[in-house]
Amino acid sequence: MSAVAPDGRKMLRLEVRNSQTPIERKPEWIKTRAKMGPEYTKMQNLVKSEGLHTVCQEAGCPNIYECWEDREATFLIGGDQCTRRCDFCQIDTGKPEALDRDEPRRVGESVVTMDLNYATITGVARDDLEDGGAWLYAETVRQIHRQTAGREGGHTKVELLAPDFNAIPEQLEEVFSARPEVFAHNVETVPRIFKRIRPGFRYERSLKVITAARDYGLVTKSNLILGMGETREEVVEALRQLHDAGCELVTITQYLRPSVRHHPVERWVKPQEFVELKEEAEQIGFSGVMSGPLVRSSYRAGRLYRMAMDQRHAGAAQQEAAPIASQAV
Repeated sequence: MSAVAPDGRKMLRLEVRNSQTPIERKPEWIKTRAKMGPEYTKMQNLVKSEGLHTVCQEAGCPNIYECWEDREATFLIGGDQCTRRCDFCQIDTGKPEALDRDEPRRVGESVVTMDLNYATITGVARDDLEDGGAWLYAETVRQIHRQTAGREGGHTKVELLAPDFNAIPEQLEEVFSARPEVFAHNVETVPRIFKRIRPGFRYERSLKVITAARDYGLVTKSNLILGMGETREEVVEALRQLHDAGCELVTITQYLRPSVRHHPVERWVKPQEFVELKEEAEQIGFSGVMSGPLVRSSYRAGRLYRMAMDQRHAGAAQQEAAPIASQAV
């Protein structure tokens, strides 16, 4: 009898197929420079000492030096083993450890110590838990808001980059009730190749989750990764679908293959195309767009949040002015 479960065998076959394509040579426009300033070094030491996991490190984010230096950081909660596998993601798939119920408090303490302006909280999918990890996400937001309540300039803003919780209303309600400044759920790719790239998720279900967050009154955000087999037309259509679902903010980025086990890079998108897609997304109606080869979903997250709030305030001001204008007539 094989010791490998059916899902495991399927995953192994996929990784074997992927490994037949060598790692691609990056084009000249994809370059990063490591600028390890004092704030970056301080944060790096703190993350290690607290035993925390950060997406910045796990995903090999090219913007880690810039974001940490600007007092913006992304934390990975729920451990470093995911119960789902996406063909682009560097995080390992496996059986997670038991839930660490003290982790939200420690994340909050780290945010206080770092004096962060903006914290992005994401995590692995925890389908092994009865609530899908909803309490963990919500409690982390609550802890950060509570522990930074007395911070000069206001509490640290929190963005949740969350899984779909299978769109279960009770789990979404738990997460939304914590009132993160931004609720982000990434669709990552277009419908045609979605199931192949993200077999544990469903495209329409992801749109449903974004709509639910917007209906709750939260600022909403998503991400698209280019270079996994999509077409330009499909990207634009996905942007329209996201906006129609209630998504206010979007990031668009180039796929960088983490290892030979992952999905091969289908194409390198030139910088000019990212510029054009940003313009198209703005024309569609997004409040804020970040688009570029090295952009990641948490890149300049605080700036995007402010753009969304500025647009909301402008819209509210227009609504207040409308009755006055009609009375004057």
